[in-house]
Amino acid sequence: MILEHPTACRLVAEAELALPELVREVIAVCEIPAPTFHEAERAAYVERRMQEVGLREVRRDAVGNVIGRLRGNGTGPNLLIAAHLDTVFPAGTDVTVRPDGDILRAPGVGDNSSSVATMLHAARLLVKNDVPLAGDVIFAATCGEEGLGNLEGMRAVVEALKDEIDYVIALDGSLGGMVREGVGSRRFRLVVATSGGHSWGAFGAPSAIHSLGRIIARISELRVPTHPKTTYNVGVISGGTSINTIAARAEALIDLRSLDRGELVRLEERVLRIVRAEERESGVRATLELLGDRPTGSIPDTHPLCNLVRRVHRELGLQTRSYPSSTDGNIPLSMGIPAVTVGVTLGGNGHRLDEYIYTTPLTKGLAQVLLLVLGAQELPQRAR
Repeated sequence: MILEHPTACRLVAEAELALPELVREVIAVCEIPAPTFHEAERAAYVERRMQEVGLREVRRDAVGNVIGRLRGNGTGPNLLIAAHLDTVFPAGTDVTVRPDGDILRAPGVGDNSSSVATMLHAARLLVKNDVPLAGDVIFAATCGEEGLGNLEGMRAVVEALKDEIDYVIALDGSLGGMVREGVGSRRFRLVVATSGGHSWGAFGAPSAIHSLGRIIARISELRVPTHPKTTYNVGVISGGTSINTIAARAEALIDLRSLDRGELVRLEERVLRIVRAEERESGVRATLELLGDRPTGSIPDTHPLCNLVRRVHRELGLQTRSYPSSTDGNIPLSMGIPAVTVGVTLGGNGHRLDEYIYTTPLTKGLAQVLLLVLGAQELPQRAR
């Protein structure tokens, strides 16, 4: 058992005592707005805090990620721990945290302010206790995880460190969760254009809205596999100028997802055939602009990293829930680097203005990260 190690016992005990500081950190992080592509202010705070807690070689890279490091003795695997900085909420959103007993309420408080704060305090306790490390532990606060950020930050971090890192642990989601399968996605803007005209005088001329409607209807009739799970969604539509104008332009945002890259490619090809058929039949012009491309990837449920997560969860009295998702972990998984994503607390209403977390589980979330770091020291180095 990891908890039989004296260092582990000490770290878990200190994690229990860290709750007041950890809650203050969550609030401080959350109340700095960080919409995707606009994380600089929060990144500056995290950079300063990484330096204050004692991380070395702290820096911001070209895309805005904040990276710090604890050096090991070179005899064990190098571990990357990552938590994304950005939130789904646009600039101007009130991100004031409202404490309510054991609850913190605010947009982005769970996704992902609690993870960023927990990562900082895991680093603080590792430094404070001078924990001996076989390999380096690299901490990264990443940009562009949400929405159209397209995992930009994690792509840059892993590309820069791919020859160094052996394992990746991303912090996101809920406590007890484990993501070892990355859901891949392809996201498009579909634009349909034509000449338009007056609804009476030019009746019968092609309408961009009518054509877009037919395309969407045909997409909605596509049958896709349940294993591997594959999905599609038209999430946003817009177009036209007035009630009595034949629309000259209409557009839609389309999200395609699958656990299998091959199925994702096939689904994209089917959607493209539908679009091209409508062009031929109606005489409109249609373009598909790629907005996002998230790769698939996975490790077996029996992988040593998954076994480590389950072992840590058992020792902390947690039940492991394994499920697929789209997270920063997609990037290392797609490159053959073992990765899991775990959460640090419980809560609800993610991606909503009434998002909330419970504060008490944060201490277990922090202890989980610390024990994963200790346990990872015993994992084999990755073959290169």
